[in-house]
Amino acid sequence: MEGPYQHEASDSAYQFTKAAIAKGHEILRVFFYQDGVLNSNKLMDPQADDRHIQKQWSALGTENNIDFIVCVAAAKRRGINDTVTAEGFTIGGLGMLTELAIEADRLVEFRA
Repeated sequence: MEGPYQHEASDSAYQFTKAAIAKGHEILRVFFYQDGVLNSNKLMDPQADDRHIQKQWSALGTENNIDFIVCVAAAKRRGINDTVTAEGFTIGGLGMLTELAIEADRLVEFRA
């Protein structure tokens, strides 16, 4: 629910996802909501000595076949569309979050 550089929520979600996979858990999907949609922006260009959270998410998704869904309403409010979403991110609706909540054993939320 948080952007990549405002709070630690994005980093916490990323590290949690990585750790869950390392422990053998299946991650069905990650849903980016509110300012969290900013994590999908391939135009971000942090300084060389800073982490590039969007590239970290993209690599994690590619390596582990995880779907990253970006909330369409939140994305549109923040200027995020198909032309700026990075590899591995798909724009979708809240129905996909509802579907995920039904399919998954657990739903974990990260916010500031």
